[in-house]
Amino acid sequence: MEWIQTITLVLGSGFTSGINLYLTVTVLGLFQKFSFIKLPGGLDIINNWWIIGIAIFLFGLEFCVDKIPYADTVWDLVHTFIRIPAAAGLAYYGSANFDSSTQTVMVLLGGGTALASHGTLTTGRAFVNLSPEPVSTWIVSIIEDVFVFISAIIVAFAPIIIGVLAGIFLILFVVMLPLSIMIVIKLFKKIRNFLRRRKQPVTVYGQHAQNQWM
Repeated sequence: MEWIQTITLVLGSGFTSGINLYLTVTVLGLFQKFSFIKLPGGLDIINNWWIIGIAIFLFGLEFCVDKIPYADTVWDLVHTFIRIPAAAGLAYYGSANFDSSTQTVMVLLGGGTALASHGTLTTGRAFVNLSPEPVSTWIVSIIEDVFVFISAIIVAFAPIIIGVLAGIFLILFVVMLPLSIMIVIKLFKKIRNFLRRRKQPVTVYGQHAQNQWM
């Protein structure tokens, strides 16, 4: 049964890490620290207070940035190079009790699941940013944080449930990949047009009229 628990935990932690890595590490680290759960393999490494403290600080920073339209998308794009490798790292440590071939599969599953959830998140946030008002960005961000917090708890106590959700997200990611690329391209075009409009010189009507009379 150990491999079932490990693979579902790998899928679940990869899924939540792809959305919010720092909240995932915080929740799992605190649960392990206070002996509410026993994480498999070498994942007990995250019950270190330094790791938990840094994760809490970065989560607070992300919580603020996520409320700013366009800044949240830039944050997500930068974290493509952080969340996915970190999820693969969690999978690596979580499967430390298995042989190298099984551990490699776990790493691929953890990183792949993180890629799926992260890609779906980034596309969804980019789509929300196409709306001119900021309220939708705040609402989506808060819902996202609550969802990750609850999901991290499920990862800790019932990883099979979140493992199924992670599998569904993998399928959705593959299906929505072309649409995701189109939405991201459209968002960047919108940002580029916005910046071009800001660079255009502003013509003062009074000066223009005065020049005509002269």
